Amino acid sequence: MLAVLLLWPQVPSAGAEDPLGESRRLYNAGDYEAAERAARTALLHLPTANAARVVLGRIQLERFRQSASPSHLAEARASLREVDPRTLDPRERLELTLGFAEVLFLEDRFAAAAEMFEPLVEAAVTLGLPAHERVLDWWATALDRHAQSRPTAERAAIYGRIARRMSAELARNPGSAPASYWTVAAARGSGDLDAAWSAAMAAWVRAALAHDRGAGLRGDLDRLIVQAIIPERAARMAPRDAAPAITGLLAEWESFKAGWAR
Repeated sequence: MLAVLLLWPQVPSAGAEDPLGESRRLYNAGDYEAAERAARTALLHLPTANAARVVLGRIQLERFRQSASPSHLAEARASLREVDPRTLDPRERLELTLGFAEVLFLEDRFAAAAEMFEPLVEAAVTLGLPAHERVLDWWATALDRHAQSRPTAERAAIYGRIARRMSAELARNPGSAPASYWTVAAARGSGDLDAAWSAAMAAWVRAALAHDRGAGLRGDLDRLIVQAIIPERAARMAPRDAAPAITGLLAEWESFKAGWAR
């Protein structure tokens, strides 16, 4: 599951004194029921009501992701549609736009979601590196889901779009976990399994530059290699009997990882 888009700065508990700030804090903490109660309290105060609708919509989106209840998605869409963007500050307008993009994604409108996320990737830099990388991951995932729904002949162009973006991200930040992962996934999606194999090795080494020293990225890469790239590469190498090729590639992958173990 995609990571929660944490967009609000960490603030100390404000409680009844600042229900909007408390709602944001509780959202970041993953306590969505309490966050919703605080947001609804903020709705009762005219100065904070409009911003509270943004927060409430985002909370309802996370509740939908937990429950898959259509009512939560409908409530989120309604909350976000009721927002008057003219009264929001730039950060709140960004939060609202991300909410719109997330609704489109969760409605399986992946191409539209990707178009909405794309200009927000750069804008999210102002919110800090974690938010920027989460938006980047949502954008790439939306394009990936869209590509899977298209004929094979159309997929290379879509994955090329992801690959170009991730290459630029890595030039700026070699420790970007989403960029490293999607460089591999995009090569595989475009059908270039040899490039995906090489990119995976590079990403495994580069993972040490990530903020968590690569723990999350390396787990994702290992699953992608073992469950997808190795079987697909082996099938091309030995169409009639891929089992020996799979065994050999798994051994090569494990040997490579052992050489870069911490």
